Amino acid sequence: MQNNIQNKHIELKINRDFGEIISTYFDFLKQNLKKFTNIFLNYNGIFLIGLLVVSYLLVSGFIGLFTYQQNYSYGNANDMDESYLTYLVIGGILYFIIFIAVAVLNYSLAGAYMINYEKHEGANFDKKEVWDFVKDRLGNIVLFVVLLVLIYIGCSIIGFILAIIPLIGVFAYYILIFFVLGWFGVSFFSMLKDNKGVTDSYGEGWSLTTKNFWKTVGVNFILGLLNGILVFIIMIIPGVIVGIYTFHVVENNVDVSASIVPTIIYTIGTCMFLIVGVFGQCLSQFVNGILYYSLHEKTYNTNTRSKIEQIGNLGE
Repeated sequence: MQNNIQNKHIELKINRDFGEIISTYFDFLKQNLKKFTNIFLNYNGIFLIGLLVVSYLLVSGFIGLFTYQQNYSYGNANDMDESYLTYLVIGGILYFIIFIAVAVLNYSLAGAYMINYEKHEGANFDKKEVWDFVKDRLGNIVLFVVLLVLIYIGCSIIGFILAIIPLIGVFAYYILIFFVLGWFGVSFFSMLKDNKGVTDSYGEGWSLTTKNFWKTVGVNFILGLLNGILVFIIMIIPGVIVGIYTFHVVENNVDVSASIVPTIIYTIGTCMFLIVGVFGQCLSQFVNGILYYSLHEKTYNTNTRSKIEQIGNLGE
């Protein structure tokens, strides 16, 4: 019985209301989480190693600066301080580069997975099909993400101005942010699914989301909150381990620079946090994938018309 549920195709091209979108998302996640996680790990391997290196540089820099502040005030301390700052700067730059690369890849992987799922009417497709789908559209994907960053910076500035307004400004800020996230996600799906140009996909996404403004905001708010809780739960175990060790360090005045153990523990903890954050990004794209199919079907009725035509052909 459980196997039948796992293999059952969840039809995505349906005009769903708010509650149905949320329940469909969790049904889809429950059915596809294992396979998508496998694809995520396969195609993110080099970036996961990169995140581990970045975590090491950031942790080494922070530990070094902490030790410097605690123990040094003269002599060769300036050179030592500069070396730790170098770790932090290099780690920060590498993190930004990897973050952009990971955003491009994983925004694409989640969308390509969902599109292949709908195409094959289930998860019976090879992971290589997901990668080939992304590879064929890589140029548009990169351009889309570049424009996304620029638009998001502009929206953040507007959001900051709104947030200054007492009371109502905070609500307006979050409404804007959740709408923009929905617009980005739906536009990206439009580009992948219909192979549209970048500007055309942004235009299509804008049309779909503005016509369904509150549904877009509500879905991204509720599922963003629930995804955040899910990510938090995943992070509890490494968070508790790091927290207990930090308590041990503080209570016993442990010299964190005298042993490699603190660096290893904090590096693994930081890396886990970054990886889970990246995976959470993929989950948000699943949210907007289901939203895209719902809004697209509501607007164009392509799937409904197709079914009516099939019934008509059977009657001939």
